[in-house]
Amino acid sequence: MAGALSRRRRGHAEQAYWPGFVDAMAQLLLVITFLLSVFMVAQFLLAREISGQDSALGQLRSQIAELTQLLALEKAAKQDVEGSLLALQDDFAAEKTKAANLSAMLESESAKGSSAGTTISGLQTSLDKEKIISSDALAKVELLNQQIAAMRRQLQTLNALLTDAETRNRASETQIADLGKRLNSALAQRVQELTRYRSEFFGRLRQILSQRSDILVVGDRFVFQAEVLFEKGQAALNPEGELEMQKLADALKQLEREIPDDIAWVLRVDGHTDADPIQSATFRSNWELSSGRAIAVVNFLIANGVQPRHLVAAGFGEFQPIDPGSTEEAKSRNRRIELKLTER
Repeated sequence: MAGALSRRRRGHAEQAYWPGFVDAMAQLLLVITFLLSVFMVAQFLLAREISGQDSALGQLRSQIAELTQLLALEKAAKQDVEGSLLALQDDFAAEKTKAANLSAMLESESAKGSSAGTTISGLQTSLDKEKIISSDALAKVELLNQQIAAMRRQLQTLNALLTDAETRNRASETQIADLGKRLNSALAQRVQELTRYRSEFFGRLRQILSQRSDILVVGDRFVFQAEVLFEKGQAALNPEGELEMQKLADALKQLEREIPDDIAWVLRVDGHTDADPIQSATFRSNWELSSGRAIAVVNFLIANGVQPRHLVAAGFGEFQPIDPGSTEEAKSRNRRIELKLTER
């Protein structure tokens, strides 16, 4: 019975402990749940704060980079400022030196004060004279302005006269052009007439001189070999030459009667020699010999009735050969008298 009582008491004690244990476990579970909740909230807040710290850290790094750049710029600016400061210090030192020099000069000029006063007085006198001169100059300038205005008025008048003259000049140029055309036409007609007379004259000479083999027609001129008219080294016509020139004079006198007086024509007589140096006491060069022979022909024609105004004499020496050879035949061909009817 005692054992049953003892077991009854233990069972009753165990029943008394169980509700407390359950309460304790429930409280412990609540505490654990609370702690877990707190831990999770803390983890969340910690993660958010770490993320914010990363963002802030990035911004901080950006700011550090900007500050680094600004620091570099500041260093460069500081170097520039230091350079400028050194330059200013140098300039300041130079200005101090200039100031010292100016002070010395000022002291020197102060020492010369008495003489400077005299100089200033002289300069004042000169200035007064210059003012008088300037006044005279202004008066002259005003006079010149008036003269320029008068010249401008004259220039306007001259421009008007020039415009009128240019108008009349254009009209005159038109008239001159018309007169030029008519003159050219008249000259062409005269040239044609002279050409016709020249052809007739040459034809007549061909008939007269056709029996001579030593008288040639070369282009628009008759060529007489010198031996036909002159002895060697002489400028006087020989009898045979006078006979031939008489024929020429008769033909020329007939031509003078046929050609109108308003056609200006001449018969040009050209003397030529060979290249051999002349050996004569009368003539010092081939120039004189060729000229003398041409003049002799002209004088003979004049003496036989040809008008002098229709004759021209020219000497060419040995400088216009028709045969470049050096043989006796070539020299003989080059010693000649040429006749050409041409315009005056």
